[in-house]
Amino acid sequence: MKQRVFSVLVENTSGVLSHMSGLFSRRGYNIDSFSAGVTSDPRFTRCTIVASGDELILEQIEKQLNKLEDVIKVTVLRTGESVTRELMLVKVHSPKPQFELSELVDRFHAKEVDVDYAHESVVIEVTGTHGKLDSFLENLESCNFEILELARTGITGLTRGIKDLVLVNEDGEISRTL
Repeated sequence: MKQRVFSVLVENTSGVLSHMSGLFSRRGYNIDSFSAGVTSDPRFTRCTIVASGDELILEQIEKQLNKLEDVIKVTVLRTGESVTRELMLVKVHSPKPQFELSELVDRFHAKEVDVDYAHESVVIEVTGTHGKLDSFLENLESCNFEILELARTGITGLTRGIKDLVLVNEDGEISRTL
């Protein structure tokens, strides 16, 4: 089974996320990760969807996404041609200041964003590729740190350069696709 990352530029209208999720549920496709946020232009939202399946299913997903009314452009984010990141917050049991934990946080370019000595916990923010976050968790476990809570945003990303750039004029019309 393959995994594919789709960057979907959509009009920022009510119901657009429902239409996209409905596409997946009606056809029995699974969403591995989904993130969405408004772009620099508040008329548009960029969604990043990670899906798994064989080549035929992944091609079908791309075609079906392109057919949705509010979708402006679907771009496949390929390794090497795009930049993808994910954010994770992880709460770790830490009864006292731990040099080993701080060293691990530094090694992964993470941040301790909340230290609560009264409740013996530290919240750590890690940003990076999906693999980097998984590796951080493996290192926490191998160092015997107890993970109390965990939250991940899902992957978001953009293509490198200007190859798949979409420019929209003030009237909302696509004026140029590079």
